[in-house]
Amino acid sequence: MGIDPGTRVTGYGVVEKRNNSLVHIMHGEIRQSGKAPLSTCLVKIYNDLLEIIGDSLPDAIAIEDIFYGSNIKSLIKQGEARGIAILAGSQRGIPIHEYSPLEVKKAVVGYGRAEKVQVQKMVKAILHLSEVPSEDASDALAVAICHIHFLKTVSM
Repeated sequence: MGIDPGTRVTGYGVVEKRNNSLVHIMHGEIRQSGKAPLSTCLVKIYNDLLEIIGDSLPDAIAIEDIFYGSNIKSLIKQGEARGIAILAGSQRGIPIHEYSPLEVKKAVVGYGRAEKVQVQKMVKAILHLSEVPSEDASDALAVAICHIHFLKTVSM
């Protein structure tokens, strides 16, 4: 399971490796009202992730690491959402793996500085989806794909 954490939109995606191919299981977003207090947003993320984890029973959770940005307040909020996602998975005993945006883009597109649209199109192609997923769900699926590729290279 891949997670792209955010306090207003948290993307999630579940991918399974079957033989030599990747199979899309589910993806979506946990969306918040722009007016909801942060505490309410974090509780919703936590509860929804617990439900998604319970439904999909992932072997591992891959989460995008925080990247450097100029807006410190946004980074702190993203860190809070990441903490909630890590807590939800850890409470279920699921191993948590973290990947930088550069690692994710390189694993999915082959180029660490790829644009979001390129990532979305590659996720659609790799998983044989009929439509391009939303930006946050696509990022979450990309993190899951990255983790599967990483495991593939480690196990050799």
